[in-house]
Amino acid sequence: MALFDLPLDELREYRSESTAPEDFDAFWSKTLAEAREHDLDARFEPVDTGLSTVRVLDVTFAGFGGHPVKGWLTLPAGADAPLPLVVEFIGYGGGRGLPHEHLLWASTGRAHFVMDTRGQGSTWGAGGGTADPVGGAPAYPGFMTRGIDAPENYYYRRVFTDAVRAVEAARSHPLTDERRTVAVGASQGGGITLAVGGLVPDLAGIAPDVPFLCDFPRATTLTDRHPYREVGLYLKTHRGRFEDALRTLSYFDGVHFAARGRAPALFSAALEDQTCPPSTVFAAFNAWAHEDKAIEVYDFNDHEGGGPFQEAAKLRWMRSYA
Repeated sequence: MALFDLPLDELREYRSESTAPEDFDAFWSKTLAEAREHDLDARFEPVDTGLSTVRVLDVTFAGFGGHPVKGWLTLPAGADAPLPLVVEFIGYGGGRGLPHEHLLWASTGRAHFVMDTRGQGSTWGAGGGTADPVGGAPAYPGFMTRGIDAPENYYYRRVFTDAVRAVEAARSHPLTDERRTVAVGASQGGGITLAVGGLVPDLAGIAPDVPFLCDFPRATTLTDRHPYREVGLYLKTHRGRFEDALRTLSYFDGVHFAARGRAPALFSAALEDQTCPPSTVFAAFNAWAHEDKAIEVYDFNDHEGGGPFQEAAKLRWMRSYA
């Protein structure tokens, strides 16, 4: 599909109609406090990967509810002092995969931590290894409506909490520098990155690409592409519950995390993106509170966004922050 959303000049001024709940900050403060009642218990086990330029550690830490969450920590071979740290979150349906899939950031001399996403890892890539042991109310297949009956039950409450704990786990390793920590991710990973950017106050920067989980009121009615379409198909059966669903989703909207962002940011958007429509990405970008922010725009791309061109942009951008 060619351009289907707002013109670029209107995107640069667009503001979401989503309203943050009055108890948004209290909800997340309580959620993270409850998670921290569990010992982080970060464990780093060396892995024989056959790679000679990096050292890989198989990581397990306690996420939401104390549940074990997996990750990979990749370090440049021979590193003997704390390194800038890049924490990465994965797109919808994917898992942490295999270590040799994640070599870019360690190749720059930085430490790289990639978090497995609980319950995912069976749609694309080389799989995941983190279960989601929490059940829920009836939901449409996928993850978007799991626990949508109430904010306390919603799937992304667990994922976003895992992500904050992932930053804490990665920073706990002696070869990472917590003062130079940047969060990155694309699509769902970009949405998780925005949440971390709003919940972790001392990041050096964030770089969300074509982020998902933003501006739910517009996204769920503008595009009929999955995963946002999962919400509409759920409501097709559960008639008359749109406002209830929006209330739950408002606690997880990247726009509201963006309003609490306290780090420099590099976003990207694609103007033909039907999965994460550009207006929803600009809604988060325009709400991002830190004045040091930029957005790369890819005029004729769909959800692949900038791909390797955006990676090159991040490599240039990150020199100033980590």
